[in-house]
Amino acid sequence: MKKEYFVHESSYVDGNVEIGEGTKIWHFCHIQSGARIGKNCSLGQNVNVSNNVVIGDSCKIQNNVSLYEGVVLEDGVFCGPSCVFTNDLTPRAGYPKGHENYRKTLVKKGASIGANATIVCGHTIGRYAMVAAGAVVTRDVPDYVLVAGIPAKIMGWVDKEGNRVSVRITEIETEC
Repeated sequence: MKKEYFVHESSYVDGNVEIGEGTKIWHFCHIQSGARIGKNCSLGQNVNVSNNVVIGDSCKIQNNVSLYEGVVLEDGVFCGPSCVFTNDLTPRAGYPKGHENYRKTLVKKGASIGANATIVCGHTIGRYAMVAAGAVVTRDVPDYVLVAGIPAKIMGWVDKEGNRVSVRITEIETEC
């Protein structure tokens, strides 16, 4: 059976992995068991997708991003270079909690996370939200919101294309 996706020869794909048609996995990536990657995604150099991570369709994950167990990306999510996800609020090398105690992180449809941003586990990034480069997200980010800073604070609103807008976009406006 012909593969309908591309994996660079320097990358490793463990068993029990689903990869959608049209997806491209570039140099030095590791896709771990149980991961599910949608259609038409692009994973840049040195991306690690841990066990049981879910990536929707048409996601773009730039170089040096690690998606740890407990992370779910919905369709159309952008992860900028070297952005960071966590899955344990109180890690200890000598006292591991096990994967059943990892905190879940959900990045909803169309959201963008800037380069070197950190997403602390247990939070949701809303639909089409934008996290600025270098921001540290320590709480949920609402739909269509731009956050920046350490810790990340709301700086304004954006539309589906990422343009700053002067008023908050509501559910009624986005569903029409």
